[in-house]
Amino acid sequence: MASIFSRIVQGEIPCYKIAENEQFLAFLDVRPLTEGHALVIPKHEIDYIYDLDDQTLANLMLFSKKIAQAIRQAIPCLRIGVAVIGLEVPHAHVHLVPLNAMQDINFLKPDRPQFTTEQFAQTAEKIRKNL
Repeated sequence: MASIFSRIVQGEIPCYKIAENEQFLAFLDVRPLTEGHALVIPKHEIDYIYDLDDQTLANLMLFSKKIAQAIRQAIPCLRIGVAVIGLEVPHAHVHLVPLNAMQDINFLKPDRPQFTTEQFAQTAEKIRKNL
């Protein structure tokens, strides 16, 4: 069965798209830790990031770098945190999280911010403008 991310790639589930190319897709996390929290995925479904071939892994990180730079310009923050956990969805992905403090990247925090559809769309547009 296709992962939720593969279903997003196939257009079955909508997303707040930031950027894409032939290999990768970047979109906002709908359960964000902070405003601008994005996910970067390979379009080809592979469960574990370190099962990606070397070139795809390198390209994923280079694509992620461009997205992180655009997020940092769009969202006031000190850094863009990077996390690869890989337990929540069986599809390799990178989290890019705007950080102002260490607790901003706590995936267990119960009080995640809530955004409206309009706010998500505006955030995605702010990031896209910096690509």
